[in-house]
Amino acid sequence: MAEPNDDRLYFRQLLSGRDFATDDQIAQQMVNFVYAIGDRSTGECVLVDPAYDPSGLVDAVEADGMTVTGVLATHYHPDHVGGSMMGYSIDGIGGLLERVSCPIHVQRDEVPWVTRTTGVDEAQLVAHDSGDVVTVGDVEIQLVHTPGHTPGSQCFLVRNKLVSGDTLFLDGCGRTDLPGSDPQLMVESLKRLSKVDDDVVLYPGHRYSLASSAGMAQVKQSNWVFDQILGT
Repeated sequence: MAEPNDDRLYFRQLLSGRDFATDDQIAQQMVNFVYAIGDRSTGECVLVDPAYDPSGLVDAVEADGMTVTGVLATHYHPDHVGGSMMGYSIDGIGGLLERVSCPIHVQRDEVPWVTRTTGVDEAQLVAHDSGDVVTVGDVEIQLVHTPGHTPGSQCFLVRNKLVSGDTLFLDGCGRTDLPGSDPQLMVESLKRLSKVDDDVVLYPGHRYSLASSAGMAQVKQSNWVFDQILGT
């Protein structure tokens, strides 16, 4: 779905257990969002956090006439990049690389966590710093380091859309009681996101609210983290 006057941008939000991995009970319970971002003119796109059914996700974008040329990982947790979780094996970037040869873009601090979780060799990963830009065709995606939920959690800003992974949801934020979490860093990351323009639309990593996205103006007003944590 493209924004008005921005027909070149390809942006698709897919919900696990509904739009893909429909027979996977864990995918249904975890309600992860996967995003496809690309350039309609060149037919190139990247997948954000392709877990559960990476081959099915490739099929979905190929049905739109798009080719997967990369992956953006928000953080290392298995429900986002694949691996073992609660005794359950989740397919992710490892399975995707069997179908498509492409770079996996991760935040630099997340590299060792991603390799341990997924088994993917470090040579397959491209390490980034905050502010780096990944270009897909003529579409630029800015990487924003937002540690707290994990050391290398990152968000992606493209045009007027913010893909926030598990850092910020429409209501609440990511947990900070897991390995690699840091509550103080989460506060700093939320402060950083509180400065995002009000007209930007937030796209979270899970559907924990009835809505699938919301404008930052609304999120800043209704999400308790901006009041109770940040005092804004």
